[in-house]
Amino acid sequence: MAKTQTRYICQSCGASQPRWLGKCPACGEWNTLVEEVVSKSSGKSRRSSSGEQTGPQVLGDLRPDEKPRMLTKIAELDRVLGGGFVAASSVLVGGDPGVGKSTLLLQTAAALAASGIGVLYVTAEEAPAQLRMRADRLKLDSVNFQVLGESDLMTAIDWARQLQPALVVVDSIQTLRHPELESAPGTVSQVREVASMWTDWAKQTGSTVALVGHVTKEGAIAGPRVVEHLVDAVLLFEGDHAGGVRILRTLKNRFGPTGELGVFEMTGEGLLGVSDPSRLFLSERDADTPGVAVAPVIRGSRPLLIEVQALVSRSYFQAPQRNATGVDPRRLALWIAVLEKRVGLGLAGQDVFLNATGGVRLEDAAADLAACTAIASSLLNRPVDMSTVLMGEVGLAGEVRAVSGLDRRLAEVAHLKFKHVLVPAAGWKGKAPKGLDVIPVKTLDDAVRTVLNER
Repeated sequence: MAKTQTRYICQSCGASQPRWLGKCPACGEWNTLVEEVVSKSSGKSRRSSSGEQTGPQVLGDLRPDEKPRMLTKIAELDRVLGGGFVAASSVLVGGDPGVGKSTLLLQTAAALAASGIGVLYVTAEEAPAQLRMRADRLKLDSVNFQVLGESDLMTAIDWARQLQPALVVVDSIQTLRHPELESAPGTVSQVREVASMWTDWAKQTGSTVALVGHVTKEGAIAGPRVVEHLVDAVLLFEGDHAGGVRILRTLKNRFGPTGELGVFEMTGEGLLGVSDPSRLFLSERDADTPGVAVAPVIRGSRPLLIEVQALVSRSYFQAPQRNATGVDPRRLALWIAVLEKRVGLGLAGQDVFLNATGGVRLEDAAADLAACTAIASSLLNRPVDMSTVLMGEVGLAGEVRAVSGLDRRLAEVAHLKFKHVLVPAAGWKGKAPKGLDVIPVKTLDDAVRTVLNER
């Protein structure tokens, strides 16, 4: 029988303290320490997928796992996973309530069941009958998989051990609870124990576990950060509830690339993958609107064309506003400083608002040139030609620096029938796709004057 003891656990970072404190010493948050009864583990060693206890082994003597990946038949999800689920792995899918996490995994379970793959769906938030109503609303072809309505962790694992499914969906880790812990479901100790036991079960049996997790108001997955270290992959599902576009991106993947991105559209029949997201993101463009520019960015292995919108207006405050959506505010401050110092634009008394459409974050430095040009376009009230795309990293000296993956970016630009593209002169080798006019530029000032006809 495991021994128990009382500790004070921080509900923000998961740090453990022997007594109550007003402020957590680890993360600095106030009034987050909660008394919880935690179990003292006896410390079992890792077992192999066959259940046999293993000790140290020579790496060269081990045979790599040759099991094929389990394709979900949902192309955008398979892309983000790096080619499907890996056996004996655990995947954490996080997102805001109502964004579509359960819908995506329900569609995944139905697609795998249609292929004859065993699936167990553990639902602790909805009743099994409610899950069937959702499946009927989504008009799923196959719902021949096991559903378990259970909030007790040990009972759910016992059923999984009996059924031995290839995939277990746990919805969600915030609603399951370990019976030996007296804390409420969703607390740090409960979430950590739920994730740890399902991950160990996956390693022991060779099955795959998909864990659903909610996120906090700051956008981080609720619970201790140790949960993200326990699992093999972390996927974050994002999207505007008022709109239909959903973005699934990889935060961590031990078996594939990180930074990969999948695009879905929420419809009355569930989530549909968008095979050509660039067209979707650019579908509502207006030719006569200043402050709009298009940038080719690369997310994982996929090139995307993203519209960058800027609005510059006279400020009526002592300190002008600098607001950015989908962009690091520090990068926005840098772009404004470079435009003032190197291009000579007067932005000191102007409010500047910047937005990346489609819910995609502008983390690619190649979007610098388009963002700076959009700001200049709005300030000067001169639109950028709709047939023009801009790419390049902007340095502090106002130079346009070379970017990686130039050929892939140009191929996507040509695929969408754009006519002109500005590229860094430093990385240009003179090989342009057919029908595309490539304009090399050395400085931000050259780019702004070229695009906005300031010469």
